[in-house]
Amino acid sequence: MAKILVADDDPNIRLLLQKQLEYEGYTVLTVASGRAAIDTARRERPDLLILDLMMPDIDGLEVCRTVRPELVMPIIMLTAKGTDTDKVVGLAIGADEYITKPFSLIELTARVKANLRRVDRLKRSLVESHNRLQIDGLVIDTDQHVVTIGDETLELPFKEYSLLYLLVSNIGKAISRDSILYRVWGDDFFGDDRVVDVHICRLREKLEHFPGCPIVIKTVRGVGYRCMKAAETTQFKPAAASSVPC
Repeated sequence: MAKILVADDDPNIRLLLQKQLEYEGYTVLTVASGRAAIDTARRERPDLLILDLMMPDIDGLEVCRTVRPELVMPIIMLTAKGTDTDKVVGLAIGADEYITKPFSLIELTARVKANLRRVDRLKRSLVESHNRLQIDGLVIDTDQHVVTIGDETLELPFKEYSLLYLLVSNIGKAISRDSILYRVWGDDFFGDDRVVDVHICRLREKLEHFPGCPIVIKTVRGVGYRCMKAAETTQFKPAAASSVPC
């Protein structure tokens, strides 16, 4: 069964989540600080992280920034803040889900299960697919879960890797936000389609660091996004109407 790390400085919340998740059959580790969350995540390599935003010594955002490039796992952020800006920031630094306190145990458990199912589905699909997907100098190695552009490695968290794989494997095709949500986040995703825009923005920024990147991600107005070969399109410009700065 999956291993879950719960990082929250409130002992009542830690105990509540531990009992609930252990009842569901998961192995649960708990920590009370940001530093302990980083150290435990690196040592134990959990399958999912439930991370409180406000913690002593190192806050949840910094924990997320630190572990996101190192570990491939869903991250569910817990916070007492509930503004749209807070949600965008949480998603922008690598969180996969955002839950505002006070929360329902039923909803949180459902999100945990949904994220773990999506990870399992993607892993199975990659094992069953070709081991290597290549567009000119961009290579997605599905065995090692590694993306390279030329001689350099592109570090991607789980959702961005899944999103890039979907776009590249459908190069030239317009894919709607709803379709992206269903195929990357799953049909049991809780939230709106802005999460797609946030992850597309982060993915574009990373691709733009590689001058020789052979692909661009274009916005298809009123629909979603299309991945295209750079040689077949004009220079990419982000859509002015996008609600997420990129």
